[in-house]
Amino acid sequence: MTVYFIGAGPGAPDLITVRGLRLIERCPVCLYAGSLVPEEIVQAAPEGAIVKDTAPMHLDEIVADMVAAHGRSEDVARVHSGDPSIYGAIAEQMRRLDAAGIPYDVVPGVPAFAATAARLKTELTLPEIAQTVIVTRTEMKASSMPEFETLEILGKSRATLAIHLSIRNLTHIRDTLTPYYGEDCPVVVAYRSTWPDELFIRTTLKDMAEEVRKAKITRTALIMVGKVFGHVEFRDSDLYNSQFSHVLRNVGKKKKKGAAET
Repeated sequence: MTVYFIGAGPGAPDLITVRGLRLIERCPVCLYAGSLVPEEIVQAAPEGAIVKDTAPMHLDEIVADMVAAHGRSEDVARVHSGDPSIYGAIAEQMRRLDAAGIPYDVVPGVPAFAATAARLKTELTLPEIAQTVIVTRTEMKASSMPEFETLEILGKSRATLAIHLSIRNLTHIRDTLTPYYGEDCPVVVAYRSTWPDELFIRTTLKDMAEEVRKAKITRTALIMVGKVFGHVEFRDSDLYNSQFSHVLRNVGKKKKKGAAET
């Protein structure tokens, strides 16, 4: 028996991995985060399977269902949204399973920031513009941030930022990032990316709070900040440069060798 932590992806049912879907199709127990995982995904569970929405459950109840399945020698599909390694709260579940001697495995999923970039047809890393993507969140009443991961420290990098769980903290984000990115820095607020009701607000640090207020978005949104979201000039990368040699394309070497022989 194994508990499989499965990343269901950002929302669109067909963005789950083949491996994740196959596991759901055969596991007799399916525990899923119903507030963020579409029902179409868990409808793939086999006939007669126990399918339970864990949104109203607390940790002890969820783990108790896993322990009960272990007692019946039944595999469990534990389905999370996005990629379970990012704000998936799986570490605390795995710690409980370790203590109970229950085996588990993890299946990655498409994270929200990658899905958002795809929907925007945007590359998050552009030559000489940004070569780093930082996935983070901001401090809220219920959760603090580690001392050296504050937005002010991360903002000094001027990297592309994917800020989760912070839609109610826009004033703080604006005030903290403006000294490093500038008030005109492009921002995309992505609401429920890849869902049927998805919404993307293209704005700036200066105007994002007002634009979000007008759209009445209060949850389930990702804030993307960085120059890559604007109309920026950037040079072509060297990856496909006809004059650039690498291990799979030795430009000019054979030609030079032949020239020396003649």
